[in-house]
Amino acid sequence: MRMLVLGGTWFLGRAVVEDALARGWDVTTFNRGRSGVDVPGVRPARGDRTSRDDLARLCALGPWDVVLDTSSSELSPRDVHLGAAALADRAARYVHISTVSVYAGWPHEPLTEESEVLDCPYDADAEFGYTGADGSPTKYGFQKAGAENAIRAAFADRVTMLRPGVILGPGEYVGRLPWWLNRAARGGPILAPAPHSTVIQPVDVRDVARFAVDRAAAREHGTYNVAHPAGVTFAEFIAACLDVTGGDGHPVWASPGFLAAHDVAQWTELPLWRTHSGVWSVDPTAAVKAGLNCRPIAETVADTWAWLNTGGRPVEHSRAALHGVAEDKEQRLLQLLAQERD
Repeated sequence: MRMLVLGGTWFLGRAVVEDALARGWDVTTFNRGRSGVDVPGVRPARGDRTSRDDLARLCALGPWDVVLDTSSSELSPRDVHLGAAALADRAARYVHISTVSVYAGWPHEPLTEESEVLDCPYDADAEFGYTGADGSPTKYGFQKAGAENAIRAAFADRVTMLRPGVILGPGEYVGRLPWWLNRAARGGPILAPAPHSTVIQPVDVRDVARFAVDRAAAREHGTYNVAHPAGVTFAEFIAACLDVTGGDGHPVWASPGFLAAHDVAQWTELPLWRTHSGVWSVDPTAAVKAGLNCRPIAETVADTWAWLNTGGRPVEHSRAALHGVAEDKEQRLLQLLAQERD
């Protein structure tokens, strides 16, 4: 199997490449060479997806059985279409890593693959879309919906769309799980979002990669939500972080009202916390039927901590700085909670 990976040097892209190489596939990667390093065994090609000349040089290296696109997040639909159109007669199929953010109802409503998708044309520029007053929909969601349309415009029905929610695991650059792990390791009372029974659905990067490569090998096409089918409660998640780090801390559960009253930002200051009813109601049934197999989230937590403590360093990314509540703010809020409960 000959596969072209757009991206391929960090986090999900790297996990995809490693999985494909382990199967004995011939893998070409296309990226600018600015983030991460090439996985040994690939055929690296350097270039910019927005450059017609670079795309022409890339196409000369084909053909491929499949393109697996892990790197469209920062491109406009117009730029995604430029690359897809160039590759349309150089590859038989296209697997695209999209996002649940393309759904008009996310994060307010439970989602299936039949849920309404945001409307964005395939040739939209980077300014198309908007972010709602409550944080939804997002401009990012519009852009990714347009990217899906851009790929379909070039490859027609030869496309598989994967729509993951939150991806965690070794190599994570956003900083969600690393923040919780480092906070657990520090110990002491830990500000935690109630209710403790909230079930979250993050999926391991290696499981997403394996499923993506499986879909690349498959002859049938489709659209799949990629989320953990069992999930884990927030209490179990924090307990797993405390267990693997050996931290002597304990969660102090704060109500959504308390957190909102004290301007704790959802999704970032307490990573993975969001009160919208649909954020963790993503139905992955179709993906599970097609072979998605998710390891226990506690295993993802343990492996990420091991990675961080054996020299693992995430690729530098601006989003990492957004995650985690400041220590002085957390201590102030914990003191207020203690006073309320005395």
